[in-house]
Amino acid sequence: MRNLSTVFTIGAVLAGATLTAGTAHATPGGPGVTGKVITQTTVGGKDYILREITIPPGQATGWHYHDGTLYGYVKQGTLSHFDATCASDGVYKSGSALKEPAGPDRVHIGRNLGSTDVVLEVLYVLPHGAPFSQDAPNPGCDFQ
Repeated sequence: MRNLSTVFTIGAVLAGATLTAGTAHATPGGPGVTGKVITQTTVGGKDYILREITIPPGQATGWHYHDGTLYGYVKQGTLSHFDATCASDGVYKSGSALKEPAGPDRVHIGRNLGSTDVVLEVLYVLPHGAPFSQDAPNPGCDFQ
C-alpha cells in the first residue's frame, strides 16, 4: 500500500501524544481475544484510535465489519483473513501490513490458525463515536 507509511506516521504521532485512552467499545471475537487502546484522538469528526489486538492460537475475531477504514500491522504471528465468500483474502505474516475497507458489504473474519499468538497493531479511522466493529452473522462458512 503506497500510503501505509503515512498511516503509521499518524499512528506514531498518536502514540506519542498525551491523551487518555478512553473506554474500549467492544472486545473482538472468541475466547481470549483481547484489544487494548494505546491512544486515541478526534480530528475533523473522525476518531483515530491506535489499538493492540491479540488473538490466541485457534481463535478468531468473529464475523464483523467496520464503519471506517482500518490499517493493520502484524507485530507477531500469522493472521489468516477471510471475506464473506468464505475465501481467504490474505495471509499476513509478522511484519506484514493490511487494510480493511469500511462498510457492511465488507464482512470479514481474522483467524489465528497458527501455534503462537497473533498480535496486531491497528489504526482505526472511524466516524466520531462509531464502535470498533459491527458484529455480523456468519455468511454461511463452515468455520467461525
